[in-house]
Amino acid sequence: MLGLPPHVTACLFDLDGVLTQTALVHNAAWKQTFDAFLRDWSADHGQEFVPFDEGTDYHRYVDGRQRADGVRTFLASRGITLPEGTPDDGPDAATVNGLGNRKNLLVLQKIKEGAVQVYPGSVDYLNAARSAGLRRAVVSASANCKDVLEAAGIADLLEARVDGVTAREHQLPGKPAPDTFQYAAKLLDTPPEHCAVFEDAQAGVAAGRAGGFGIVVGVDRVGQAQALLDHGADIVVQDLSELLTR
Repeated sequence: MLGLPPHVTACLFDLDGVLTQTALVHNAAWKQTFDAFLRDWSADHGQEFVPFDEGTDYHRYVDGRQRADGVRTFLASRGITLPEGTPDDGPDAATVNGLGNRKNLLVLQKIKEGAVQVYPGSVDYLNAARSAGLRRAVVSASANCKDVLEAAGIADLLEARVDGVTAREHQLPGKPAPDTFQYAAKLLDTPPEHCAVFEDAQAGVAAGRAGGFGIVVGVDRVGQAQALLDHGADIVVQDLSELLTR
């Protein structure tokens, strides 16, 4: 059914890059945030400024991860360690949470400016899944998931939402750990082995594989099909509409 194994009765969708085109917004916000930080850090420590790479750095260290995890993982790749701080840190604080909050302000600004666009093929797939009686949830690392869904006009196509706010409230580790996907499956009252995971991020695909889900569908928007397969995707498509013709 809909390109999925017959035993699959629920779909767990990542948001950015799978349902909506906000991955581009996040990538740009991360680059602006990290480049500003790295420029100051390099000057203060007498090192060469090496900007954040929107390709390799984004997909390897940031994409699909909770905000603080992304900051921590990327900075570690550059040999930089910052104090954790708290989630209430201001955007100018030189802490993991401060950098994450600086990035989030940029994303919120873009959302208000109408930068949220959906992938038409994903909307078609969501509608087909609903018509077929498949359960549907969104699983996102973003704390802005609710706002994005509403801005995109697709909130009513999903039955459950597990996002950065949910993860913080229930102390769920983020992707590549499988816990947020497993929590979504629980909300849909569906065993993981009967769920399909749809992910465009390497960390998200790894989470789907670690959780023992029925199938992990990699969504390749940027030419990283092999990397998605290497991280555990069972199949890779460029758009969810491809599954409607299988």
